[in-house]
Amino acid sequence: MKKITIYSLVLSMLLLGACNDDFLERTPLDEISNETFWQTEDQLILAVNALYANVKAKNTIDMENMGDNTLWPSSTAYQLIGSGNYGNDLATLNNEYTSQYAGVRQANLFLENYQKASVNPERKEELAAEVRVIRALMYSYLTNFWGDVPLVTKTLRLDEVFVPRSPKEEVIDFILQDLEEAAQHLKPTIPTGANLGRMNRGAALALKARIALYNGRWEVAEKAAKDVMDLGIYRLFTSGDPNRNYYDLFTYKGKLATGNNKETIIARLNIDVIDYHHNLSREIQVPDQVVRWNPTKSLVDSYLMEDGLPIDKSPLYNVTKYEDVFENRDPRMTQTILQPGAAWGGRLDGRPANQNPDPSIFMVPKFTSDSRGAVTITGYYFTKYAEISTISSVSRDYNDFHLLRYAEVLLTYAEARLEQGKLTQADLDMTINLLRDRVGMKRMDLAELAANGLDVREEIRRERRVELALEGQRYFDIKRWKQGHLLAEDTKGTNVNWLSNPASASNLRRDPQGFIIALSGRTFDPAKHYLWPIPLSQLERFPGLGQNPGWDR
Repeated sequence: MKKITIYSLVLSMLLLGACNDDFLERTPLDEISNETFWQTEDQLILAVNALYANVKAKNTIDMENMGDNTLWPSSTAYQLIGSGNYGNDLATLNNEYTSQYAGVRQANLFLENYQKASVNPERKEELAAEVRVIRALMYSYLTNFWGDVPLVTKTLRLDEVFVPRSPKEEVIDFILQDLEEAAQHLKPTIPTGANLGRMNRGAALALKARIALYNGRWEVAEKAAKDVMDLGIYRLFTSGDPNRNYYDLFTYKGKLATGNNKETIIARLNIDVIDYHHNLSREIQVPDQVVRWNPTKSLVDSYLMEDGLPIDKSPLYNVTKYEDVFENRDPRMTQTILQPGAAWGGRLDGRPANQNPDPSIFMVPKFTSDSRGAVTITGYYFTKYAEISTISSVSRDYNDFHLLRYAEVLLTYAEARLEQGKLTQADLDMTINLLRDRVGMKRMDLAELAANGLDVREEIRRERRVELALEGQRYFDIKRWKQGHLLAEDTKGTNVNWLSNPASASNLRRDPQGFIIALSGRTFDPAKHYLWPIPLSQLERFPGLGQNPGWDR
């Protein structure tokens, strides 16, 4: 293990540090060098493995804080971005910029050198295809954040470190073509065993579908999504119980290593080894502090009633007390947001508090911190992604992070068909209604939507929101749908008048109707906030990059 670690460290230095300075061009006599490395299949695999470190992990979920589904209890960079209260000197901007381009550089270095290896040509192209998928993922974030960005397809010399920005559409053209080429060289099967979690043909096509959808390339998105569907290898995960199918996907039962999950297409895998643990479950229901993930009123209100109608149209919605909020709703709501009477990890100290006779069962929200239970600032808690068995321990969680699922592919297909004016009931039945069937939710019916005066586009977007909540997609959806005004609204929580003890939330602000105001002062300027500013440190190095509209004042 020590030998492998040292070897990997040297490889990382090679990937990140190679340049064309004359002195550095000398071939080292006693270590790995760019001139001697690219020779064997094992070396190519090691280089590709190093690239997988660039695939986002928990920070994909952290980016949910830029949207309107959840609220972090203290100020964070992502929260500042989502609230519009930041400038181009925010460190996270530069961290995202440099980390994505570090991954691009690693990919470029591989693609410049992999042909040197004495390896079966088909195998070489398969490994190169994995690299192209990862590079496309890097560029998808860059274009989502900044629009026009430098399109760098080779490693740069010291005198070439500045590359002007290319139009976003040109970059999108490039990565869509790269993904199509990658798909031709990747196996159309789900990787297993030692290859578990590697990019395959489905990953290339699913990412192509996402990027095309994000950029209004409806026909391309439709075809790529259908290509994934036609592979015939993916299916929605179930654990045998509609009341748990969705929830279980995000626990240990849904780990790819079990062999039961044929839904997740791109993931960051975690194993029960110390270096592969994280802290997500504990952050969701931390037993002695304020939870890090606080569901918002906006998210809670977005779930349909079980009759398929929104809360403002359904006769089933009649809330006078807190637990009523969860009654007769889309089952994904209680598999995402904690319902009174459900098991949880937020009270593992064995000491009942308030009305909780059993500390392992959630009954009422807690608003004041006394180290005796999970505190919420909105009145709600998540249960999605919470592996209860690990909440009592710090950084002992090894849930997989599900970055792109077959469910998203189905949603992409439905939306792309809609935006082309081609959506049919048959399309819904083979996409969105499969998602609803998994949890026992009433199916979407075009005739019923029309009869109830519901907008099909709004309902498909609602479906995407509830299915992908807490998966890092909401902020990007808001931006591409040009709904930035949602980010300027106050972040609210439950109504204190619904609580059995309204005084328990007396320390929180509320609006005239009694809903908690968890965060105010948000803003969104459509002239600037649809794109991030070019980071200050990058402009200082390369003024020729220019600044995005609205950020130069």
